[in-house]
Amino acid sequence: MEEGLRERKKRETRQRIADIAMGLFMAKGFDNVTVAEIARTADVSVNTVFNYFSTKEDLFADRLDLAIDLAPRVVREREPGESVVRAFRRDFLDAIDTRGWRYGLNLGTDVFARIVGEAPSLVAKLRELHEQRENALARELVDELESDADDITPRLAATHILNTTRILTHYAVRRLLAGEDWESIEPDLRAQAEKAFDLLESGIGCLLAGQGTAQQRDPEAEDQEAEGED
Repeated sequence: MEEGLRERKKRETRQRIADIAMGLFMAKGFDNVTVAEIARTADVSVNTVFNYFSTKEDLFADRLDLAIDLAPRVVREREPGESVVRAFRRDFLDAIDTRGWRYGLNLGTDVFARIVGEAPSLVAKLRELHEQRENALARELVDELESDADDITPRLAATHILNTTRILTHYAVRRLLAGEDWESIEPDLRAQAEKAFDLLESGIGCLLAGQGTAQQRDPEAEDQEAEGED
């Protein structure tokens, strides 16, 4: 019981430091806040902050482990007979309904995005997070498919799925940053999500099939047209 109490206090201290740090980041911007200021506001030492967080960027991304495990969980917890793409479709649409944080659709996500956009180190941190999430999902798919080391299917699937959800999130956040309200964005985001997951399910092999472009004309056909005119 004593060990459990210590662990609980450590978790509470970690969460309090992270919450205070996020409040400061939101008020002043990431680059304008120092670790010393965070420690002083949280009434702990700088060493204590670094005992819980390796870098200042880790303070911003304090739910990193949870975020990395979200995608593999969708695979593990899918319904009987449900495909992976169907599971992600269901989960993303649920996040739209509930404004779930797992896809960055929660209240305040525009503020979060603005802070990230102003700090190059956070852009790099989130890029690292996306890569780790993709790796975690690919590993989960390897296990589920019982793939061998040379099979690129798990990696391709993980990349396509997570790029799709990331692009959908960016679509919503871009409009929020432009000042639109969620009520006007939500139906369009839902329609875009349905279209995106339909494309994932059917594949893109038929995309633009039979639709040539003005820039891509058949030279032989042009010569025949010219001869006909003569």
